[in-house]
Amino acid sequence: MDTQTTSAVKKALDTAKNLVVIGHKNPDGDAIGSSLGLAGFLRKKDFEVTVVMPNEFPEFLKWMPGCDDLLIYEKQAQEVQKTLDAADVIFTLDFNALNRSGDLSPLLEASEAKFIMIDHHQQPDAYAVATYSDASMSSTAQMVFHFMEALDGIPLLDRDIATNLYTGIMTDTGSFRFSATTATTHRVIAQLLEHGAVPNVIHENIYDTASQNRMKLLGVALNNLTVLPEYRTAYITLSQEELDAHDFRKGDTEGFVNYALAINNIVFAVIFIENRQENIVKISLRSKGPFSVNQFSRNHFNGGGHNNAAGGRSLKSLDETVREFISILPQYQKALIDA
Repeated sequence: MDTQTTSAVKKALDTAKNLVVIGHKNPDGDAIGSSLGLAGFLRKKDFEVTVVMPNEFPEFLKWMPGCDDLLIYEKQAQEVQKTLDAADVIFTLDFNALNRSGDLSPLLEASEAKFIMIDHHQQPDAYAVATYSDASMSSTAQMVFHFMEALDGIPLLDRDIATNLYTGIMTDTGSFRFSATTATTHRVIAQLLEHGAVPNVIHENIYDTASQNRMKLLGVALNNLTVLPEYRTAYITLSQEELDAHDFRKGDTEGFVNYALAINNIVFAVIFIENRQENIVKISLRSKGPFSVNQFSRNHFNGGGHNNAAGGRSLKSLDETVREFISILPQYQKALIDA
């Protein structure tokens, strides 16, 4: 974090008392881990801090230190409204456009609090008095560590903060295998271990708690996998009926798209998941090398994210969405072949 941003953060916090930390809609391990980690640090700086998530998040994240105390807007709307009304500063973590907070967006747009953004996605909006944005970072959780560094806060690290930040980094780097995992990332991890994070326990809590239904749903997803070798592309579909038949719970499809990307000579993988409650098809996109799924999703599916990991959505039916996707691929054939 540069000196100008650090100064802006210090100025915003100088007269603040009540702080709110907010993650994005459908929060993942990085959103939860970075938010809880930051909140733990700020409480040690004697601020009153409340963590808010727009909606529910997967069960496999609910063991994380501090989860019991966070507020979920879809369940606790009035309490969240009061909390936001009293906020002096609102931190937005792991998202950089207020509409990524879902139904919370109108409340944030109407808030008179000062905003501080910490995020690693591309093309941030300009709504914050202090914007710490770096798309080269592995995760927002790693950025929170550097945020603490800039405020001379590393001595305040404890086991709970370290555990939350480690979890955020681990989940957003695919257990440290994605290209954004740098030597600096590993140096940060080393310090988190020194302050009490226990890797095997965290890994087991995240990855070794799958239900039988989730594993059977994975089998359905793999059975639905289609490979398009001429485009070095593979995709998976899951219909609402298939989700319902396996008692789908939020987070159950986490990581499924990576199985398609693991196929030899595939550089572009997509999963299409029908969501009839929201009348959308949720799309997760992954790539290897220079092919930008961020740009692909922005161009065609109302989404975005990182160069090698992005999300999107379609208002068409599942079948229509897949047909549209296949019809677009010829535009990118050369880029995919050369990737």
